[in-house]
Amino acid sequence: MKARATSADSRRVVPRHWGYLAGDTVAAARRLLGCTLVSTLDGVETGGVIVETEAYLGLKDPASHAHASKGRTPRNDAMFAGLGTLYVYVSYGIHHCLNVVTGEAGDPVAVLVRALEPSTGLDAMAERRGRAGDLCNGPGRLAQALGITLRHNYHDLARPPVQLVKGAPVSDADVGSSGRIGVSRAEDWPLRFFVRGHPAVKAPRW
Repeated sequence: MKARATSADSRRVVPRHWGYLAGDTVAAARRLLGCTLVSTLDGVETGGVIVETEAYLGLKDPASHAHASKGRTPRNDAMFAGLGTLYVYVSYGIHHCLNVVTGEAGDPVAVLVRALEPSTGLDAMAERRGRAGDLCNGPGRLAQALGITLRHNYHDLARPPVQLVKGAPVSDADVGSSGRIGVSRAEDWPLRFFVRGHPAVKAPRW
């Protein structure tokens, strides 16, 4: 299935109270498939349709950066900032990864965006990535392609330069789920959602 991008000219930016984010984080991770992330940095617009996500359930989730055993730290503080906040962290000291906070202030639940279908500014993405292919098929790659770094941590996704845009829903028949990737705890929890057969989605656990 090919995801459908939302035109920048008909942008429907997600406000903090939008139902796709509020409430159950697992449901939000599923509903974010088909939405678009858009960045406008240095006068260049880049964006892509979300085709893979993972839910992280905060205090009760052993794989979450905000699990109760860790407490609130400078690294995970943005997760406590409330619905619609962008939480950015660095993985392995190299890759920036971006998450959409889905809880109310003080409830550190979030959705990791794992893959996008590039839809806008492909040349700029390729320049940032240093290659023409594999632009957004992984959380670190998509952040690099969109130009998102730690300076965007705590950003409100209802405002530029990084915005979450409502997209066309993805049908249940086109959505798969599995355990999460790259975690050492609770990896078998079925909290990963993806567009079946999409080339940007990592193959294992289909």
